[in-house]
Amino acid sequence: MGKSNLNPYRFFDADPTIRKIANELYLEVKDSPIVSPHGHVDPQILAENSPFPDPTELILIPDHYVFRMFYSQGISMESLGVPTVDGAPVETDHRKIWQKFADNYYLFDATPTGAWLAYEFGEVFAIEEKLNSRNAMNIYNELQEKLKSSEFLPRTLFEKFNIEVLSTTDAAPDTLGFHKQIISSDWEGKVIPCFRPDMVVNISTSVWRSAIDDLSRAADIEIDSYKNFIQAIENRREYFKVMGAVSTDQGVTSPYTHQLSETETENIFNRALQGTATDEDAALFTAHMLMEMARMSVEDGLVMQIHPGSFRNHNDYVFKKFGPDKGCDIPLDTEYTKNLHEILNKYGNDLRLTLIVFTLDETSYSRELAPLAGHYPAMKLGPAWWFHDSIEGMTRFREHVTETAGIYNTVGFNDDTRAFASIPARHDLSRRVDANFLARKVSRHIIDPDDARRLIRALTYDLVKKAYKL
Repeated sequence: MGKSNLNPYRFFDADPTIRKIANELYLEVKDSPIVSPHGHVDPQILAENSPFPDPTELILIPDHYVFRMFYSQGISMESLGVPTVDGAPVETDHRKIWQKFADNYYLFDATPTGAWLAYEFGEVFAIEEKLNSRNAMNIYNELQEKLKSSEFLPRTLFEKFNIEVLSTTDAAPDTLGFHKQIISSDWEGKVIPCFRPDMVVNISTSVWRSAIDDLSRAADIEIDSYKNFIQAIENRREYFKVMGAVSTDQGVTSPYTHQLSETETENIFNRALQGTATDEDAALFTAHMLMEMARMSVEDGLVMQIHPGSFRNHNDYVFKKFGPDKGCDIPLDTEYTKNLHEILNKYGNDLRLTLIVFTLDETSYSRELAPLAGHYPAMKLGPAWWFHDSIEGMTRFREHVTETAGIYNTVGFNDDTRAFASIPARHDLSRRVDANFLARKVSRHIIDPDDARRLIRALTYDLVKKAYKL
C-alpha cells in the first residue's frame, strides 16, 4: 500500500530453507482479499465516511491493546483521552496524548501490538521512521495531513485494504441504522451485522431489564414471559438476516450447555423480571440459551459462535469509571469436553449447524478442542483469539490442533478489532505465520509444496468463506 522499511521476511524462520518456502507461500496470498467475519469496527465510520479526526483518535483512543499496555505501566487512561462513563474530564489535547504515546512506544517491543503498529505506520501511511519522542510531532503532522485527504477516507481505505466483507458486532435490539445507511448508499463495500444477544441473555447484569425493554420495542413484542422472549429473539435474528447477517456470537464465562424444561425456564425468566434471579439461575439460563441458539441456527442457518472463558471487566475500578472493553478482560481456565457434551449430542451431528468455538485457554487446544472438532461435523475451531493472536500464539495454536483436527476443521483467521486501520496489519501477520507454519511442514516432507499452496489459500480465504457461508 505504501513505501515501507519493514523487513520483507519478517516473522519467518531464520533457517534459509524454511524462510524461502515461507516467503513463496506468503507471496501466493499476500494480496488476497480480506474476509473479516468477526470484529467490532463501528459501522458509523463507514456509513458516514467522514475523515478520521486525527491520528490519536484513529490509532490510540479506540484500541484497548494500546492503552491497556500503558495503563499497566501506571499511565492513566484519563491522560490518554479514554472517555469516562459519567463524562468526567479527560485529556483533550490530542497532540499531548500523541507525545505520551511516542514517549512510551518502546513498551510495544516484541508484542503483537508492536507488529501491527509497525505495519500501520509503514504500509498504510508510508511512515519510514520508527515513532519516538523526538519525531512524534513530525509524524503526527504527516499523519494529520494524510487523514485530511480523500485517499484516507474510511471507504477509500476499505477498498485499499482489499476488504471483501467486514462483519460488525451488534446487540440484539440494534436498529442497524448505519447498516441501512450503507446499503442505501451508492457505495459497493460489503459491511454486514452479527447478532450478539449477550445483553438480553445474561440475566445477572444490572442492564438486563432495560435491554429487555429495548428488545421488546425492537421486536414489537411485549416480553412478559419466556415464550415471548424467545419469539422476540427469533424476530430479531430474522431481521439481522435480512440485513445481511450470516452469524451470531455469544460471549459466555463458561461454555456449559444444558436444556431446561419449559417450566424451569419460565420460572427463571419470571424471577429475572421480578429482580429476584440468583447467580445459579443466571448460569442455568445461559446454558439453556446456548442450546436454544443452536436450535435456532439449525432452523435459520446463521452460523453460531461461542467466545467463552473470559473474566469480563476484571478491574472493578476501570469498569466503573470507563465502562466495558477497556483491556481488563482476563482469561479463565475453561473446560469443553463435559460442558459441550449436551449441545454436541443434540446438534453436533446435524450438518445444518456450524458451531465455531473459540478459547482463551491454550491448555485445552490439544486435550479437548482439537479432538472435539476432529469428530463432530458441526463443530469448527475459531482461530487463536485475543491474548493468542500473536506470532507465537498463532503458531502454538496450529501446532497443537492440526495433527488431531486437521486444517479443514478450523475457520481461517478473524481480526476481532475495533481499530479499523489495524485490519490489514492483523491479516498480514496471520498470513505470514501460517506460511511459516506450512513451510516447516514442507521442509520436513510432512506435506509437499502443492499441498502447502492449497493450504495457505485455504487458511487465508477458502475456510472463512465456507465456514461463514459468505
